[in-house]
Amino acid sequence: MKRLAFGIIAAGLLAGCSTVGYYSQAAKGQISLLSESRSIDDWMQDPGTSPKLRVRLETARQIRRFAVQQLGLPDNMSYKNYTALKRPFVVWNVVATPELSLKPLQWCFPVAGCVNYRGYYGKEDAQAYADELRAAGNDVQVGGVTAYSTLGWFNDPLISTFINYPDAELARLIFHELAHQVVYVPGDSQFNESFASAVEEAGVERWLQQFGNPKMRENFVRYTERKQEFLALLLKCRRALERNYKSSESDAVKRAEKARLFRQLQDDYAALKSSWGGYAGYDRFFAEPLSNAHLAAIATYNDFVPAFRALLEREHSFTGFYTAVRRIADLEREERHRRLKQLSAT
Repeated sequence: MKRLAFGIIAAGLLAGCSTVGYYSQAAKGQISLLSESRSIDDWMQDPGTSPKLRVRLETARQIRRFAVQQLGLPDNMSYKNYTALKRPFVVWNVVATPELSLKPLQWCFPVAGCVNYRGYYGKEDAQAYADELRAAGNDVQVGGVTAYSTLGWFNDPLISTFINYPDAELARLIFHELAHQVVYVPGDSQFNESFASAVEEAGVERWLQQFGNPKMRENFVRYTERKQEFLALLLKCRRALERNYKSSESDAVKRAEKARLFRQLQDDYAALKSSWGGYAGYDRFFAEPLSNAHLAAIATYNDFVPAFRALLEREHSFTGFYTAVRRIADLEREERHRRLKQLSAT
């Protein structure tokens, strides 16, 4: 019971809030997610389980075995249960930046360190907090999240919010979230997300080699190409915004240039989408008016991925790779990032 109680508090800390009301919604949300969870075996034996869900759960079970046997990821109860939710996202994250800056606001806590978001299990609560931040003059984005990791404090379940992803996408998500249970440095999102993204990429490549068919591989290559093209578009806009905010122009001029750059981003995305034959997979990014908050975390997930991929290639095995990553994680932040930049150069 103590472990469960501490885990609930840890989940609240991960989401990022110091108020009693926030902890209450975080605890209730996590307890609800767990209480509605049932083992895959239970779902498979239930005559009311649809044939489609049976296939998805069996695929997830096969991916989970692969994660342990081939990628050295934790062999625990995470992703061995399933929860059916009546909402499209498990949580909604609020991200905020100053009006003329791309540096996100942070909330710092003992378990997770400093994080660049604040998560809510209810969309209305997230929107209410976003309104407070906007009233204070900040740029704000509210984004739905289909999955998250509790870093091993709970047995994270499979959820209806992502169970119907294409096979390779489902594998990608499971590998990414399990990687957070292997190594996590409080307060260093850039390190944590890049590491998990590198594990996800390498894991999916290996999974497709063993279980994929030509069509699946082709679809995932196309997905990866679109993702890289979209990220390049966002990074181009982000660099232009950074130059604008660092300039010596007046705030009024900076605001005008900011508005122009976001209009340009929308136009560039429309052209990119047309080149994809109308693929609308990234339309949700533009669901709210564009702001700095949309671009605040772009670098977080990608900056050090080349470094981790180089390290994995050097170590030749996931076991050696995780050991090397843990050694880097134990360094002070400045030295940690310096090592990763050196690896990126290789």
